Amino acid sequence: MAKAIHSMIRVLDEDRSVAFYREAFGLEVADRLDFDGFTLVYLSNPESAFELELTVNKGTTEPYDLGNGYGHLAVSVDDIDAEHARFEAAGLAPRKLVDFQHDGETLARFFFVKDPDGYEIEVLQRGGRFK
Repeated sequence: MAKAIHSMIRVLDEDRSVAFYREAFGLEVADRLDFDGFTLVYLSNPESAFELELTVNKGTTEPYDLGNGYGHLAVSVDDIDAEHARFEAAGLAPRKLVDFQHDGETLARFFFVKDPDGYEIEVLQRGGRFK
């Protein structure tokens, strides 16, 4: 059986991206591998063994075109209201908090935030299918 271990995104500025993911989600550098043309930075936290791999292509100066195929990364938190307030206080510009209904029942409570490169991250209240 397959086990998800990481997701990779391309970023322009390693320091800016590492700082964002540290502030927003408590992710720290688990490993950093430097090559001639690129650097790989693996971020994780004690909540999960899943890692976010940042690829920094050396010499790239223009923002990446995210196209229309990328959706989003999702994380779950214990207290969505507190996290939304924390994101606002930290200047991370979260979008509005959404109470998503299905058949009159709350399916999920969430908000989205963009990282410095424009990648969307969904922050969901932990519970139900969103553990």
